[in-house]
Amino acid sequence: MPLGLGRRKKASPLVENEEAEPIRAGLNVAGMEGLEGVGGEGATSEGLPPPPNSMRPRLIFHTQLAHGSPTGRIEGFSNVRELYAKIGEAFGIPSSEVMFCTLNTHKVDMDKLLGGQIGLEDFIFAHIKGQRKEIEVYKGEDALGLTITDNGAGYAFIKRIREGSIIHQIQVINVGDMIESINGHRLIGCRHYEVAKMLKELPKGKDFTIKLVEPLKAFDMIGQRSGGSRSASGVQLGTGRGTLRLRSKGPATVEELPSAFEEKAIEKVDDLLESYMGIRDSELAATMVELGKDKKNPDEFAEALDETLGDFAFPDEFVFDVWGAIGDAKVGRV
Repeated sequence: MPLGLGRRKKASPLVENEEAEPIRAGLNVAGMEGLEGVGGEGATSEGLPPPPNSMRPRLIFHTQLAHGSPTGRIEGFSNVRELYAKIGEAFGIPSSEVMFCTLNTHKVDMDKLLGGQIGLEDFIFAHIKGQRKEIEVYKGEDALGLTITDNGAGYAFIKRIREGSIIHQIQVINVGDMIESINGHRLIGCRHYEVAKMLKELPKGKDFTIKLVEPLKAFDMIGQRSGGSRSASGVQLGTGRGTLRLRSKGPATVEELPSAFEEKAIEKVDDLLESYMGIRDSELAATMVELGKDKKNPDEFAEALDETLGDFAFPDEFVFDVWGAIGDAKVGRV
């Protein structure tokens, strides 16, 4: 079947300080700046102004620094950058020190990463910068064995290390390490797919230098090396009845949990992202599923991807496989 006839792909430029999650639709969260009323009692009709801030319920989350700290309370954030700023204010540290957050565990558990959504009862653990290290690596094979993700605020870091790979044999490189530079090329502000592409394009049979920053560890975490294994669902939904969706633009929103079909489709699309691009990103996968679930054919889906996610310049083969994965999930095929 022909796919994406007439598609115009944009190049993938270096993206400075771009949020990981594209704008997505949903119900607005009451109690946050610039939000409109939540549906139900007290909701405003179309065209009416939102209720004043004093009449809106507050969403308050509890947080700690992962290596140990008192418990802080944060509220009033609409995206990942604002969340990091609130964490910085709560603990008196620069927001740039926050590398990533995990939900309901202080460990560097890549299955519990905070992405674009937070369960309303989730406890947030912030992992901050620790030791810096510079390693010289010989690329003896085409693949290094790394899966890359990013924190939505300019830091790309290691989400998985494949067992038996080149990187797996270097014990000082660990899951959770932020990639600061490669061969002197500074990568702060780059997206995960750009970093993965750079690693893939490094010449085979030559050495390269990588500078990393590891998260500051608590005493009980020292010496541990996480394999970055994937959970059964592949998507972290929290323990609350709904989730707070963070956005790069516009307000955060409270949304219902994904359906069983969406969970399965997101997991399969996330697997395809790792296979084709060397990245895992459940929020990107969720966006692709949302774009494709109501489309009638792969060409419509391809056009929607180009319009919303054109910077990724997904190849046609990948788009067709994603379309097939969404279709399989709809009819219950695993």
